[in-house]
Amino acid sequence: MLKLIKNLSEAYGPSGREEEVRSLIQEELKGKNLEVFTDALGNLVAVKEGRGKKIMVAAHMDEVGLMVTHVDEEGFLRFANIGGLQPASILGRCFLLPGGVKATAGVEKPEDLKDLSFKKMYLDIGARDKGEALGQVGIGSVAVFEAAFTPVGGRYSGKAMDDRIGCALLLAAMEEVRTDNEIYFVFTVQEEVGLRGARTSAYRLNPDIGLAVDVTRSGDTPEAPRMAVSLGKGPTVKVKDNSIIAHPRVKERMMAVAEGEGIPYQPEVLERGGTDAGAIHITREGIPSGVMSIPCRYIHTAAEMVDAGDVEYGRRFLTALLEDSWS
Repeated sequence: MLKLIKNLSEAYGPSGREEEVRSLIQEELKGKNLEVFTDALGNLVAVKEGRGKKIMVAAHMDEVGLMVTHVDEEGFLRFANIGGLQPASILGRCFLLPGGVKATAGVEKPEDLKDLSFKKMYLDIGARDKGEALGQVGIGSVAVFEAAFTPVGGRYSGKAMDDRIGCALLLAAMEEVRTDNEIYFVFTVQEEVGLRGARTSAYRLNPDIGLAVDVTRSGDTPEAPRMAVSLGKGPTVKVKDNSIIAHPRVKERMMAVAEGEGIPYQPEVLERGGTDAGAIHITREGIPSGVMSIPCRYIHTAAEMVDAGDVEYGRRFLTALLEDSWS
């Protein structure tokens, strides 16, 4: 599983350009005797047929990035953010654009550091002028963090843990799950820009139960905003975030499954942010939905960090949830 997480983490896949990530997952799905299809928006769906409950479990393939909006006469690139990035998290970082073009994020003047904003920043691809830059990138090209996946003690660090960890957990669970439930493993697109892929796929599949698998913020770093989630204490069961108040029956069932399996878990109240469940639960007439998350430090940076034990418990927890009768 470690190699899979590494490959997924390092793949290029900003919102709207998830092709490379989708191809990696398609390779993993070969020979698994599942119905596999890609829908019109780009969501990848693998179906395990059954006669029990219809469960949709979703993890998003996309990551945050920077879209080129303008190239000046000196060859520097101006940009708009794709997803929730902060100026301080990109300054001085290396980025990767299509075609293997590499860039560094800079700021116009040192005094701009006191009031840092995207409009005062640029990407430098080493071009000497506008013509040379446009020979390498185009308006609308998207840059993502360039960062190696690195085990750090008993933890994993790298870009796009949000939500390649979730994608890896779906792939691991489909190997192990033994159930009569009909399960739709959905690898969604454009979550970071509005939960878009989850909305369309949920409408098409119309499941009985919706589950999102994602990461969540932690409150265990110095002076972190108070939040009762820490790395190394197990996956979380969502109570609330900005996109959903988890369905009481789903939340309580998730907690009961974790307790029955002896899996440590953390109730999660996230004051900002959301997951694919936010779109799933308000599709059609409403779909009872919940979320299992892996605690993560430094979300939407080049060095997102998760705990290996939380990932392993997440694998066991997700498998048990998919095998549950949900009666």
